[in-house]
Amino acid sequence: MVAEIRTKEDFEQLFTTWYSQLCSYANGFLNDLDASEEIVQEVMIKIWTNRETLEINTSIRSYLFRAVRNGCLNVLKHINIREEYKSFREREDSSLQRSHEEEVMISELEKKIRRAIDQLPLERRKVFIMSRYDGLTYRQIADKLGISVKTVESQMGKALKFLREELTDYLPFLLLLFNFMDN
Repeated sequence: MVAEIRTKEDFEQLFTTWYSQLCSYANGFLNDLDASEEIVQEVMIKIWTNRETLEINTSIRSYLFRAVRNGCLNVLKHINIREEYKSFREREDSSLQRSHEEEVMISELEKKIRRAIDQLPLERRKVFIMSRYDGLTYRQIADKLGISVKTVESQMGKALKFLREELTDYLPFLLLLFNFMDN
């Protein structure tokens, strides 16, 4: 039990003696007068509600200032955690937004490439698909289609030239896509 706080009058004396000094001290930590007053009031309420069992082994001044300091540090820790979480959410939201934009751009580009490939003559399209999508070598393509490797090379050259010409307008789009993927 705190010897100085036996009655309501004792508590009022303690409150009026220390309140403004403790608020100034707390405000030095928080730079927020309302939050500082709230912490001091919480400390005072704890003293009053626990007056029967509270043991103070130091001076009341030391006890009060330490309790206010600890309350301020808890508030600052809570603010720091909240700011870190806010920053984390903003980074996550930005990442999700970027991922969605990347998916849309990739989907659009894939459609444009597919349309360009579909415009290739049938045999040239077969050669291109077997090379780029199936991963076959020119020799393997030539054997499967019963044509010479030179013919495969010629068909691939013409297919790539055609696709470059068809997709020239989308070069900025491709550069933007690669820029997003690098970030």
